[in-house]
Amino acid sequence: MIYLSEFSFPDADREFDFRLSVKRTCYDTVYPFHVLSAKGLNRIEFAPVTILYGGNGSGKTTALNVVAEKLNLARDTLYNRSNFFEDYTALCRYETRAPIPGGSRVITSDDVFDFMLNLRSLNGGIDRKREELFEEYIENKNDRDFRLRSLEDYDQLRRINLARSKTQSRYVRATMKDNVREQSNGESAFYYFTQKIGENGLYLLDEPENSLSPDRQRELVQFMEDSVRFFRCQFVIATHSPFILALREARIYDLDADPAAVRRWTELPAVRAYYDFFQAHAAEFE
Repeated sequence: MIYLSEFSFPDADREFDFRLSVKRTCYDTVYPFHVLSAKGLNRIEFAPVTILYGGNGSGKTTALNVVAEKLNLARDTLYNRSNFFEDYTALCRYETRAPIPGGSRVITSDDVFDFMLNLRSLNGGIDRKREELFEEYIENKNDRDFRLRSLEDYDQLRRINLARSKTQSRYVRATMKDNVREQSNGESAFYYFTQKIGENGLYLLDEPENSLSPDRQRELVQFMEDSVRFFRCQFVIATHSPFILALREARIYDLDADPAAVRRWTELPAVRAYYDFFQAHAAEFE
């Protein structure tokens, strides 16, 4: 499915004209001006899966944030922007093939990281409660002087009887819920993606491979391919992961090229480096 069909960034001449019209001189940076034009990236034609490839500083995250800002897509965390960001996006243009669904969003590695930190914080609170329950268990199990005097004492009686009838671990599990996260960071990250990506949506993903093992990356690739094929999703992804670059029928813009150009994933330098490395050690796998 294609919702967003085309996006145009200002070229160097339009950026220069804007700079001449600006009276503001007190800013240290005019970011994101001159980032994408320096790469010769003036226009993106989108496929159901479009990938922005490049190393650190290539501009792939900048392009993703500009598109998200122009489309006013939902996001969970703040991102790097300057006082000129709105001026820049005002010079951008886009075309759609179908209305962009309301649930569309951008998902960044910061979103995933914050999600995992929140889980750890929540689990920390649950872990502290568990320690309190261990102490409560011992006190209740050894309480021989308790007497039921009114209905207000009933809950305490129930806890005492529970402590006497169960082991410590069974008492704790019966008294509180399990930890929200009984899984690794990679599993939590993968869970975040599957919860945020629904049906019928445009999703911009910034380096989704962060926190994901190779196996989890392959699972995410399968999830995205199924989302495109069966659930009318469109993806725009900034990445340098060979697993994600190999997404079926993805259109890849190489921002490390001068100028930026569309390439097959097997032509990309980083992927070729992996290929050459494993070819050199092929005998060790036999």
